[in-house]
Amino acid sequence: MNTQLRKGVIEMCILALIERQDMYGYEIVQSIAQHTDINEGTVYPILRRLTMENYFSTYLVESRGGPARKYYRITPLGREYLSRSIGEWRQMEKVVDIILRGESV
Repeated sequence: MNTQLRKGVIEMCILALIERQDMYGYEIVQSIAQHTDINEGTVYPILRRLTMENYFSTYLVESRGGPARKYYRITPLGREYLSRSIGEWRQMEKVVDIILRGESV
């Protein structure tokens, strides 16, 4: 899959996961890794960017036997962005499906 397309899809998946529940970075990686090949080097830059764009807020939670974990929480702006992204994805999905079936767009 094209790298830019993949990053956009991973971004949408991260937003959707965190919309369901607050999560920390490694937990997000593991959730996505159950379905596709992914590593931390892909997820953490997306988390940093989405946080800087105010789509996520963060907070620390102490963990047993290790450093505190940074949890990500979706903001109202993040929910709006996710909703738009899903709408764009659904529209693109329709167009691709039409083209793959050999129909006119």
